[in-house]
Amino acid sequence: MSLPSDQDASGRTLGEAEISALSEAIRTGTLTSTKGAFVKQLENRFAEMLEAKFAYACSHGTAAIHCAIAAINPEPGDEIVSTSITDMGALTPILYQGAIPVFADVDPATCNVTAASIERVLSPRTKAVVVTHLFGNPCDMTPIMELCRSRGIPVIEDCAQAFLARHQGESVGMIGDIGCFSLQQGKHITAGEGGLVVTNNPDYARRMFLFINKAWGYGDAAPDHYFLALNYRMNELQGAVAVAQLDKLEDVVDRRIALADELTAAISEIPGIAAPEIQACDVHTYWKYCVHVDPAVIPGGTVALAAALKKRGIFSAPRYIQKPAFECEVFRDQRTFGESRWPFTLARAEAVAYRREDFPGTYQGLSTILVLPWNEKYASEHVQFIAESIAACAAELQGVAA
Repeated sequence: MSLPSDQDASGRTLGEAEISALSEAIRTGTLTSTKGAFVKQLENRFAEMLEAKFAYACSHGTAAIHCAIAAINPEPGDEIVSTSITDMGALTPILYQGAIPVFADVDPATCNVTAASIERVLSPRTKAVVVTHLFGNPCDMTPIMELCRSRGIPVIEDCAQAFLARHQGESVGMIGDIGCFSLQQGKHITAGEGGLVVTNNPDYARRMFLFINKAWGYGDAAPDHYFLALNYRMNELQGAVAVAQLDKLEDVVDRRIALADELTAAISEIPGIAAPEIQACDVHTYWKYCVHVDPAVIPGGTVALAAALKKRGIFSAPRYIQKPAFECEVFRDQRTFGESRWPFTLARAEAVAYRREDFPGTYQGLSTILVLPWNEKYASEHVQFIAESIAACAAELQGVAA
C-alpha cells in the first residue's frame, strides 16, 4: 500500500480554493504585503482564531522565532533557554541576536522540556525561555509558567508542529508571552514556507511588527529605521495560499486526531511499542505520530524496526534527529561569524559545557523514539496497514532474535 505524503498533493489539502486565491492575488498586481490584502486577512483571521490581540505573518517559521527573540531584545551574552530536541530554525535566531542558547533536558516519554529541567539551567543571565510543543504534544505549561512568572522570565512558545493543540483548555501559543507558528511544507497547513507570531503584549507586538519590516515605522507620523532588523515580510502569494489553507485547519486537525486515536487503539497490544503519552485534558494535534520502541522487547529497537517498515513502504524516522542539537557543529565547535566564535565568547563556561550526563532524558528519548509519517489524507485503511505492519515487523524481529 502507498501512503499519502505531505511532500506532494497526495497528502496535502491544496486545491481549487488555493488556486482561486492565487489567481485573485495575481490579478490585483499587488504582491507585496505592505500594499496587499491577503496577508492582512491572514493575520486578522489567525488572531481571531486564537483569540490573540496581535498576529503578524512573516516569511517562515525560523523568522517567527527570530521575531520573538528580537521582541525580547536580549543584550549580547544574555541566555535563552531552549530544548535539546528541536529544529535548528528554533535555535540559530538566538545566536543571531547575540544571545547564548542554553539547553534544557527533556522528559524521555514526550521529548518535551519540563519545569524541572528548565529550572536546573536558569541563571541570573536568563532572558527568556523557549518551549517547543514537539510533534503537536503540548508541554506541561502550568508549572513552566508558574516557574517563569515567579522569576519574571518571558516564555516563547514554539508551536510550529502544534497548530490548535491545547493544554488544560488553553490554546498553545497563547499561554506564554509570544507564540510562533510555521507554514512550511510538512506542517498542518502550508504555504510552502511562512510563519506567524501571536501575542497579547503590545510592546512585543510593536517590536515584532517592526522587526518584520526592517524596523521601518509604517504608519508612523515620522517613520524611520528605528533599530537593526531584517525584511521578514510574507508576500501576497504566500498569504493567499495561507488564507485558503486556514479555512481547512480545524478539519485537518480533527482528522489527524481521529486517525491517531485509531492507531493508538490498534497498536495498544503490541509488545515493546508505546503510544504517545498525553497529559489528561491536553489536546495533541499530531504533526507526526511517534511511538517508543523498547529494544529489550524488539531486538534492534528503532533502527531495526524502521528498516523492516521501509521494506513495506513505510518511511519512518528513528530518533527524529540523529543527535541532540548541542552536538551539531555550530554549537560544538562554535562556528558562527568568521572565526570569532561570537557570541559564544561572552558565554559562561558552564552554560556551554554540554555534558552528556546533564541530559539523561534527551539521550533516552532519542534512543527509543520512532517517528511515523502522518497527514490528514490518511484513511482508516492506511492506519490499519501501519498498525499491522508494526505488529508483523516486531514479530519478525523477535523471531529472528529467537
